[in-house]
Amino acid sequence: WLKPHPKNPHYSGSVSGLDEENNSVRIYQILSCQTGSSTSHWLRSGFIQRQGASQVYVELRFTMMECSSSTHHRSCKETFNLFYYQTDSDDATYSYPPWMENPYTKVDTVAADFLLREGGERKFNMKTFKLGPLSKRGFYLAFQAQGACMALLSVRVFFKKCPALVSALSSFPETVPRTLVQEAQGVCVEQAAQQGPRPRPPKLFCGEDGHWVGQPTTSCACLPGFEPAEGHTRCRACPMGQFKWGTEGQCTNCPGFSYATTRGASVCACRSGYLRAKSDALDTPCTKPPSAPRSIVTQMNDSTLSLEWNEPLESGGRTDLSYSVRCTVCRAAGTPCLSCGDSVSYRPAQHGLVERRVEVWGLLPQATYIFTIQALNGVSQLSGKEAASKSVNITTTHDGKRRKGAVRFFRVSCVPSLVSLIQRIDSTESSLTLHWSVPDHPRYTILRYQIRYCEKERRSEDQCHHTESNRNQAVLTDLRRATPYEVQVRVHTAAGYGSFSPATVFHTLPDGEKYMWGCEGRFTFFYVLVRTIFNALGLVAARINARSFPFPQFCPLPGIKVYIDPFTYEDPNEAVREFAKEIDVSFVKIEEVIGAGEFGEVCRGRLKIPGKKENYVAIKTLKGGYTDKQRRDFLSEASIMGQFQHPNIIHLEGVITASCPVMILTEFMENGALDSFLRLNDSQFTPIQLVGMLRGIASGMKYLSEMSYVHRDLAARNILINSNLVCKVSDFGLSRFLQENSSDPTYTSSLGGKIPIRWTAPEAIAFRKFTSASDVWSYGIVMWEVMSFGERPYWDMSNQDVINAIEQDYRLPPPPDCPTHLHQLMLDCWQKDRSARPRFADLVSALDKLIRNPPSLKIVAQDGVGPSYPLLDQRAPLALSGCASVGEWLRAIKMERYEDSFLQAGLSTVDQLAQISTQDLLHMGVTLAGHQRKILSSIQTMTFRNKSTTTVTF
Repeated sequence: WLKPHPKNPHYSGSVSGLDEENNSVRIYQILSCQTGSSTSHWLRSGFIQRQGASQVYVELRFTMMECSSSTHHRSCKETFNLFYYQTDSDDATYSYPPWMENPYTKVDTVAADFLLREGGERKFNMKTFKLGPLSKRGFYLAFQAQGACMALLSVRVFFKKCPALVSALSSFPETVPRTLVQEAQGVCVEQAAQQGPRPRPPKLFCGEDGHWVGQPTTSCACLPGFEPAEGHTRCRACPMGQFKWGTEGQCTNCPGFSYATTRGASVCACRSGYLRAKSDALDTPCTKPPSAPRSIVTQMNDSTLSLEWNEPLESGGRTDLSYSVRCTVCRAAGTPCLSCGDSVSYRPAQHGLVERRVEVWGLLPQATYIFTIQALNGVSQLSGKEAASKSVNITTTHDGKRRKGAVRFFRVSCVPSLVSLIQRIDSTESSLTLHWSVPDHPRYTILRYQIRYCEKERRSEDQCHHTESNRNQAVLTDLRRATPYEVQVRVHTAAGYGSFSPATVFHTLPDGEKYMWGCEGRFTFFYVLVRTIFNALGLVAARINARSFPFPQFCPLPGIKVYIDPFTYEDPNEAVREFAKEIDVSFVKIEEVIGAGEFGEVCRGRLKIPGKKENYVAIKTLKGGYTDKQRRDFLSEASIMGQFQHPNIIHLEGVITASCPVMILTEFMENGALDSFLRLNDSQFTPIQLVGMLRGIASGMKYLSEMSYVHRDLAARNILINSNLVCKVSDFGLSRFLQENSSDPTYTSSLGGKIPIRWTAPEAIAFRKFTSASDVWSYGIVMWEVMSFGERPYWDMSNQDVINAIEQDYRLPPPPDCPTHLHQLMLDCWQKDRSARPRFADLVSALDKLIRNPPSLKIVAQDGVGPSYPLLDQRAPLALSGCASVGEWLRAIKMERYEDSFLQAGLSTVDQLAQISTQDLLHMGVTLAGHQRKILSSIQTMTFRNKSTTTVTF
């Protein structure tokens, strides 16, 4: 295996010997120390194939004679040299490669730790050396001694590799490290799969020492029906009688009234007679429909019939118990009984009752009614059987005489109609002047009206006020300024009180404002005037009704399209019918859930209307169990969107209200919300592209302002962007401003409503003065969001700190690389005086000029240089010492996508970052110029701040 140089005169050749295990070995000796010769003595190995290793280790066992024992100790040495030579073929001869240091590569000069002397202990030396990097098919080893007396006992050549490993439900192959840290890709073990929307293969790093580094990065999880076993090295099937419905956790026993008869069950089947609703989790017990309600009690109060009952004996094992009322009327003997339909009314509702009580009015005299109370729960519709129920018969008369038989008889008075169309004639800071239509009914005389009014945000029975009026109008006084009030009116007749009308909302005025008659006031005045004239002429039979007038369409001037608030309609469904197209549910196919909205899920689907091309749509759904108010608020967004037609406003396709769930269909925007899209594509767009996005948003807002529509929640999260980078204004639901129970931290209470503080103008925060000028302020914040690629405005400052800073005239600084002209536009939008802010038409014009003059976008704003206002920068300094690892630092600057690249390059601690160059980043795969600037700028800033002890605050 070892070949000596052919001209080594003092080489004594190989001799036989025994190793420590008494195995026969060849020993090579050189005795030149005894001759005083300074000639080099060479020994070369045979061809050694590297077998894919990029570096190998050489272990040497040798003895070395002490020079003091030599007669020629001045020329004696106690060291020798180790070399290697790379080649792709075994072509070495006695003369090639030449026996000299070049072309050989020197590994090291080998010195002995233990030297032999006459009569002394015989110890051998053990040394290990690393060779590499190796790139060719193989190599030769060579040993050179000059003036040494030594014996080479053994040479062992080896490389290190990480053994095959199964961990965290992931299997990794045997891996040879080719770098300091070698990434190895694995696969999920049998009956396991990767989880998440973008699954990636498991990975683990193999160190150069042949040991696995750290823990696997994996999303492997056992499939449903299987659980981790043997230290998460395999997936085991659930035994019979157990199941696992998801990918997390262990197998568990089947829930109540269900069973599993096979191994590996992912769901337990319900036992006979038991069911599971679609909304039920698979680990909940199976249930059944409830039994019938019990003991219906009836009571007649003037014109209203009340029904009360006791709950069923059996709830079916569920808590979602509700009740439904079915009504049948029999008007004459011998005639068929018919459904009551709309002839009677129910309060609080006919279906979906939670309380065990309902009031019914609108009963006819001399008729027999059969009321059936059904008990329902979440599995009643799945049972295929009629819901368990109990019935009661009611017969109405005029004289109240009780007839023979089992049924009950009641005297029923003529039921007063509901008051409709409450209108505002005038309002001040502390009063509302209202007028309403007179219900038409020939059989009773209206004695008076009762008015109930409550603050909308504080509504409860003990906080509501009542007043009465002899006429169909009233003045409500001692009200709070700038406050919404819910108003209801009911009729009082000789038969008693009727039911209150649906609540209508009116606002008192803020300080110093006067109510100018708009469409609503002009309509009410015109209606009252005509009604008065008809009454004076005795033409009551004309029964003038507000719906006979073209309200509110008659108000706008010809040729000018003005936004109409859907909440001004007496019946909100009328606004939906007018502005939104009803779509047949069979035309829609839901494909996947893509998010969650305020009222329910948001889905992606396809819309195929006969005769038209199929296209993708976004579908907002109204979750079950909604109230009438939630349904009205949900559909109000469609009533608003349906009035807009502009390329930068989200387009309404239509609504589905005739079936469940109720849906709103809009055009589908492939890239979703603008803020998250920019964060995902940080630094990947040029300034001209960003200005194009801003121009589209400004154009859409210009259109809305010209229609007299105030958005009030303009933010990058409410801008949608499609695959062509076209931005469209969306989110026209205003209910969040009126609800105190919202859990979204973006919206903070202010004057009885929810306000997004970071995006809202000062006057809107302080006085709720929302105008197009306040939308312009919000647009300035959107500009800052876009130019900073989705950074959170004011960073981690609290809302109160933001308000205080704005009051002290501090404004946001320019984002990195932001053109000066764009930051100046932002500052213009943030003028404290709202009249000094630009209009959206001005902003569109300014952005168009920048687009036509691209060189103007190369003038970059400098941080801390504000032409009109001091600039606010409270971003916490990021010190190198503050980051525990490179990964933590990358996450802090939102560059975590390169964490693996930094680790593979051997950069594991923040102290190693200071010397990184652009070329280094290119080698690590950071090819985007914007990302290179961001990383290098962060390193430079951190280094500077670590050297400085000065803290700068505003």
